[in-house]
Amino acid sequence: MRDVHPFLVLSLRIFNHKTSLVIGLPMTTTAYNADNPFAVAVGPAKGHKAGQVSAALSYVLCHQPKSFDWRLRGAKPHPLGKLPDVQFRSVCECLNQIVRLA
Repeated sequence: MRDVHPFLVLSLRIFNHKTSLVIGLPMTTTAYNADNPFAVAVGPAKGHKAGQVSAALSYVLCHQPKSFDWRLRGAKPHPLGKLPDVQFRSVCECLNQIVRLA
């Protein structure tokens, strides 16, 4: 994935702080993910330029878990904050189809 993308952080804040790592899932607005069984639609995307709303849907890519050093990359929390609980549960259920967590 090119450029800056939102990232759904799954790891706990204490882990992130102590290790400088975050573990989570990338997000994208690429339309072909509408047919991807491991991409969870989480609503319309908001542009990061002056809060503009885009017509594209935002997807969490559950089949692409990643980790990276957030301090080294200068990562910051997304201005929209957290996903609603219902959507977060959907993402976790999809991820659990790939990696049996519970």
